[in-house]
Amino acid sequence: MTTWQLGDVTVGRLGFGAMRLSDPDRAIAVLRRAVELGVNHLDTAAFYGSANELIRAALAPYPAGLVIATKVGPGTDPERGFYNATTAAELREQVETNLRQLGVDRLDVVNLRITGDGSLAERFEWLVALRDEGLIRQLGVSNVQLGHVREALAIAPVVCVQNSYAVDRRGDEDEVIRFCAERGIAYVPFGSITDASTSAAVEAVAASHHVTPQQIRLAWTLHRSPNILAIPGTGSVRHLEENVAAGQLELSATDLTSLG
Repeated sequence: MTTWQLGDVTVGRLGFGAMRLSDPDRAIAVLRRAVELGVNHLDTAAFYGSANELIRAALAPYPAGLVIATKVGPGTDPERGFYNATTAAELREQVETNLRQLGVDRLDVVNLRITGDGSLAERFEWLVALRDEGLIRQLGVSNVQLGHVREALAIAPVVCVQNSYAVDRRGDEDEVIRFCAERGIAYVPFGSITDASTSAAVEAVAASHHVTPQQIRLAWTLHRSPNILAIPGTGSVRHLEENVAAGQLELSATDLTSLG
């Protein structure tokens, strides 16, 4: 598996997203198999439901070299339901919830996920303060525009940018990817394998390689830039193994041209 730097640590470019984990037995089997296959970058969040607790049940004590990235900003509350943190106290509570659920003293990476076009500076500064307390090692941002990345970088180092990106859903993300690559920042796309059956081009390339459309979508994503770290999620060991295998797929220039 090829690698890239996630801040000051080296991780495989094919990671695992925990959002789809729900059934405890299947989740534990998937997580343990992922580590067996060399996956050392997990993406999770307290607002994913039971994902953090499942990761802890499956993998604690955590193997050396495993990096667990979490997200804050969105949260859930028994009274308010789903909400977005707008105060330092709310962000601290979310960080502490992730710490408690994962059973760790410090979070490897915390991504600040935002909504809208407004400034993230104040919220990012609150996370920097928590980093300085020793609760967080490294920081990233999620669901952001290029201006937000610049804004965060003016405050503290950013080790990753996590945005929506796929072969048929690119927006202005290629510019963000180039910006990050030039600065050694990992770009972590989410949603890369959804709606795989909708693209005739993807299906044609998949058929020529005798693999699934999802595998082609993942391979295309990784071919876009060496700083891209994919985090496909699944609750199936078989799909996990297919996803990891996609990290080894070589797409030809003709394949890439047909995919656009």
